[in-house]
Amino acid sequence: MFSYRHAFHAGNHADVLKHTVLIATLDHLLEKEAALTVVDTHAGAGLYRLDGDYAGTSGEAADGVLRFFAESSKAAETPAPGAPAAKSAGKKAAVPAEDKPVAEAIARYLSVIHDFNPKGGARVYPGSPFIVQHLLRDHDKLKLFELHPTDSRTLGANIAQLEAGRQIAVLTEDGFGSATKFLPPPSRRALVLMDPSYEMKTDYGRVLDFAAEALKRFATGTYAVWYPIIPRPEAHDLPRRLKTMATKAGKSWLHATLTVKSSKITKDAASGETQRPGLPASGMFLINPPYTLKAQLAEALPQLAERLAQDRNAAYSLESGG
Repeated sequence: MFSYRHAFHAGNHADVLKHTVLIATLDHLLEKEAALTVVDTHAGAGLYRLDGDYAGTSGEAADGVLRFFAESSKAAETPAPGAPAAKSAGKKAAVPAEDKPVAEAIARYLSVIHDFNPKGGARVYPGSPFIVQHLLRDHDKLKLFELHPTDSRTLGANIAQLEAGRQIAVLTEDGFGSATKFLPPPSRRALVLMDPSYEMKTDYGRVLDFAAEALKRFATGTYAVWYPIIPRPEAHDLPRRLKTMATKAGKSWLHATLTVKSSKITKDAASGETQRPGLPASGMFLINPPYTLKAQLAEALPQLAERLAQDRNAAYSLESGG
């Protein structure tokens, strides 16, 4: 139950997608003066060292956020140019255009990463809790749930350094079991992020159950679900069922996916050993998304697919409804 540690995956291509979407969503929600409450159901440890033992063991950040920075110790502090905006959803990665600037949503994401690495590069990677706290105003609230005992202690220690007082609550509880107690918040404005590990197949069903209950309690909240796209029926069924849920509730929705490589299992020609591809793709599904988000992702997704591609199967999709 407690085997998953996000430290091994910090800064990978899935984090780039998730946090690009998260920042763009928050930027829009924070344009209004009224207080915003953010609930993170699976907060992790909050901060990660990409040159540490965990991230160094997996090396996933090298094919994620570090693709946007120079490999030398004097990493570039500004992103390289990217690819043109998407003309339609579901396309292969766009051909890079060296005279085009990086998409606004990607530039914003990289600026936040830079804020945690003022000397350049990306040695420190902020997880969702620290990204959110970095953007929130003094009168906003952040509720962090983390059930893994080690990560919860680390999260608490990391958050304590911020001296944020009562603005942030760290709870060693099951987010799916108790996060709805904060809905609706007094200001009636909230963003809820759901990104469990999905190590257990039951996580897919629990996402759906939690989202359904949250919508009943607080129909106007913004709900963001990250999920892995892997060869498992539950993974492909999740976005379809979320669409059905949002449509029946009369709510708008947005679904973005990013694929960086093939999901096929192969065999090494020399050794005959089975080669598993790792995580090939992931998606973000939002209910009640900002109206500005689709246009931002239409520009950013083809660039992400081109920059983070690990083989010729790199692609993206973007669809919306409601």
